[in-house]
Amino acid sequence: MKPSPLAVDAAEVEALFDSIPDVLFFIKDREGRYTHVNATMLRRLGLRSRKEIIGKRASEVYPSGLGANYGLQDRQVLEGAVIDNLLELHLFSDQEPGWCLTCKRPLRIDGQVAGLIGISRDLAGREGLEADYRSLREALVHMNRHYAENIRVQDLLDITGFSESKLERTFQKVFQLSPLQLLTRVRIQAAMHRLHGPGSIASIAQACGFSDQSAFTRRFVALVGMTPGEYRRLRAG
Repeated sequence: MKPSPLAVDAAEVEALFDSIPDVLFFIKDREGRYTHVNATMLRRLGLRSRKEIIGKRASEVYPSGLGANYGLQDRQVLEGAVIDNLLELHLFSDQEPGWCLTCKRPLRIDGQVAGLIGISRDLAGREGLEADYRSLREALVHMNRHYAENIRVQDLLDITGFSESKLERTFQKVFQLSPLQLLTRVRIQAAMHRLHGPGSIASIAQACGFSDQSAFTRRFVALVGMTPGEYRRLRAG
C-alpha cells in the first residue's frame, strides 16, 4: 500500500538546517522573497534575526553583482528549471568570497510552482574533500585574479605541484569540472557582473579573457541559457 504524502512544516526543515554550519538553506515564495533561511545564512550576512531578511529578495540583501545573479537563477527556477551543483561565489561571514555548489528546485502546490527551495554547500567544508580543496585553493585564487589573461594548465601545475593527471582528477573530484571548464565559469561570472554596466559586449568579452565576441556568446549561452545581450536587457528590465 502506497503511503500517504506527509505535509512537512517548512519551519522544521529550517531548524534542521540550522545544525549544519557549512550549508546555506533557504525557501522563497513565488515573487522570489525569502520565507525561510537557516542560521548559516544569517551569520554570513551579519544579521541577528530572521526578521531582517524574511520578505526580501536576493537583490536587497546581497551586493549588486551577486544579488543580480541569484535573482536571475530564481526566475529560471520559478519558471520550472532545476539547478544542480552550480559552482558559484558566495560571501562568507568575514565578507571574503568562497566557492559553493548551489542546488535550487521549484516548490509545487497542486501542480503549480508556488516558490523555490535551495541549498548552497561550502566546498571547503565538504566531508572528505577538505585536503583536496585546500590543495587547489591557490589555483582558484590565481584563476579569480587573472581570468582575463591566458591562463595555461601549466600555470596551475606550477602552483599546485601536481602532475597533469592529478590536477584533472582533483578538480573533477572537488568541482565536478575540469580546470578549463572551471576557468570558463569564472570568466562568465565576471562577465555577468560587467554586463550590469555600460561597456560593449565585445569589450567585456575581451576583458574577461575570451578570444572574440562569438566565442564569448557561445559560452555564455551554454552556461546561462541566454545571450549576453538578452541577459543585459533582462537586468535593465
